[in-house]
Amino acid sequence: MALPRFTFVSFLLRLLFAVLLVFLTYNPLESWSYYQWALRPLLENLGDFSIPKALVGVALTIGWGIFLGATYASIGAIGALMLSLLFGLSFWWIIDAGWLSLDNPNTLTWLVLIALSALLAVGISWSHLRRRLTGQVDVDETEL
Repeated sequence: MALPRFTFVSFLLRLLFAVLLVFLTYNPLESWSYYQWALRPLLENLGDFSIPKALVGVALTIGWGIFLGATYASIGAIGALMLSLLFGLSFWWIIDAGWLSLDNPNTLTWLVLIALSALLAVGISWSHLRRRLTGQVDVDETEL
């Protein structure tokens, strides 16, 4: 059976879902994330619980589990560290060159959220990317 073709659009869709997951969980915009909508009010007032907030929280947790599990399985902790270093040093270079200013305190938050989204997108796509680059197929190890 032929494996489905992995295209640039396939990667962009994974990136879009990673961005949605990360930015729906938390972002610096007021009241536009799960943190501002559900977690902060719950932490400030323990009586502020609702079933829709819990349902969205469970859905986000499932999404994080899928993305983190796939990322860990494909690139592992070392790969995640290497990508984090790549993103961090790239941002440092952009800031050091004066192309981006940290005068706004939210700038660094945005950069970290973008890097996390990219890390998750690469992690969930890595097996496909590796197969396209090297011709090798990743398989899960199972015990009989």
